Amino acid sequence: MFLRKKRVLLLSEGFGSGHTQAAQALSMGLRQLSKNITTRVLELGAFQHPTIAPWIFSAYRKTVTNKPNLVGKLYQSYNKSSMSRLSSLALHRLFYSRTANIIRQLRPDLIISTHPFPTVIVSRLKRAGLSTPLCTVITDYDAHGSWVDLEVNYYMVSTSEVKNKLIQRGISSDVIQITGIPVHPKFWEIPNREESRLSFKLQDMPTVLVMGGGWGLIDDEEMMNYIAQWRDKIQLIFCTGNNEKVLHKLSEDERFKHPNIHLFGFTKDINKLMDVSDLLITKPGGMTCTEAMSKGIPMLFYSPIPGQEEENRQYFIENGFGEEIQSIATIAAWFNKLLSDQYPLLLQNRINNQLNIKYSPQFCTESIIELFQL
Repeated sequence: MFLRKKRVLLLSEGFGSGHTQAAQALSMGLRQLSKNITTRVLELGAFQHPTIAPWIFSAYRKTVTNKPNLVGKLYQSYNKSSMSRLSSLALHRLFYSRTANIIRQLRPDLIISTHPFPTVIVSRLKRAGLSTPLCTVITDYDAHGSWVDLEVNYYMVSTSEVKNKLIQRGISSDVIQITGIPVHPKFWEIPNREESRLSFKLQDMPTVLVMGGGWGLIDDEEMMNYIAQWRDKIQLIFCTGNNEKVLHKLSEDERFKHPNIHLFGFTKDINKLMDVSDLLITKPGGMTCTEAMSKGIPMLFYSPIPGQEEENRQYFIENGFGEEIQSIATIAAWFNKLLSDQYPLLLQNRINNQLNIKYSPQFCTESIIELFQL
């Protein structure tokens, strides 16, 4: 007798890259761990409105870049409660009116949401009669009110603190599981530094990876100028994500034309770049920091977006995974460590971090398979 494979629909949105990366990570992980599962990942807005969505995402990006305090105020204003019925209805009618048809056509056995907007929309459909289970995976280290809906069948969260915040918002403890944020199966692997180093033709020397998030927001001129001054002693890898303008700007800058400086735009090999690096300088995005934590690499944080990235930063600092860049002196102290006799100890600490970390990169994926009997 032929048994149909279980269908999992993973829904995200394009406001930053982390939400969709989490969905793709789960998609790959589910299919890797079970041959009985097929998956489909959709960014709802871009799928339904491929012409309009890029304009909306571009406007959001510009707001994040130019008016971060406004983003912080909006984050706080909507944090007190779940999304209002009026906002939910408007979102449904204006942007996701065809979601029901998508679900009807794909006939998933489980819907996983990695962004608040799909959670809101699918929850409305469930109130209207949709019976498909909905699992929401919170991809930050905070439980913002926009994630919360009583129609969600199960929550996967990063930490016990996030679970407690959901409980305070009226969600039953029984439907919340602490799994950590999912990362791509590539981050489940123990690193092979030498192999990765050779694949990128890098030198065997202290190495620092500088990332600006999915949009490549490496825009602190003072910090960038200072970091570049270490190029003779420290190998520097800059990753600008999807921001081609920043990549072009750096590639034309004489300060960054050096054998020990390597420039990358969007790449699917962040895991390998982390493998060969001894320190990560980054914005505290939930996905990037979780990937780095899975690799055991120490982090320095700069320019968090007010709201969720501030919450992420606080979590990783409090748990000893990173440090905030208070000034140029913070960078200087770490760079000097890399060049001192402390370097072998830093390498050993990194190995220990990866072996002893409580976070299990594949646990979220395993939990979904077990919970929903996929």
